[in-house]
Amino acid sequence: MTRGALVAAVFILLGAALYVFEQFKPSGDTSIDRSQPAVLKSVRDLSQYHAAAGEFQVVLDIENDVKWVPAALAGERTLFVAAGSVNAYVDLGSLKDDGLVLSPDGKTVELRLPKPQLDRPNLHHDRSYVFSQKRGLVNDLQALVETPDQQRFYLAGEAKIAEAARQSELLKRAEDNTRVMLTGMLQSLGFQVKVLPG
Repeated sequence: MTRGALVAAVFILLGAALYVFEQFKPSGDTSIDRSQPAVLKSVRDLSQYHAAAGEFQVVLDIENDVKWVPAALAGERTLFVAAGSVNAYVDLGSLKDDGLVLSPDGKTVELRLPKPQLDRPNLHHDRSYVFSQKRGLVNDLQALVETPDQQRFYLAGEAKIAEAARQSELLKRAEDNTRVMLTGMLQSLGFQVKVLPG
């Protein structure tokens, strides 16, 4: 048998096998979840009053240049949209001895609030994505053989959102909301409330 005839025979056998498989293929795919159940690793008590939350979005423009090499050959520029939220809270568990002082006649409460703090940003992965990316030829070839690492974009987005939260009115809003909440609660119990600076 010649080499050409052998190749033709192999293709005929493969075609026949595919035809048979298509005829007897199950009508629908099934998915079996063999995952283990979630395990509770730890429990902790919280004394934080989450008083405000902010939603943020930032577009990162990150460029990696290679010295002395044209951008068409090596380098990368990425536009990444990062979206996330930040909570502002007051830790009521850190109220000091002078944080809640009852007057001798039992009618007035002096309230000194702890300073509000910001949680770490919670990046929304379903709304954070690479908007556009330009790569040099070398980077394009690398992307074919290895998965590009996008973790650095998420970390950069998280840092930008954290900075935006610090510059926003979120901390002041949390302080005001906590003051209103505690004042209303204490007044409903019949106390006069005097709020002192923290």
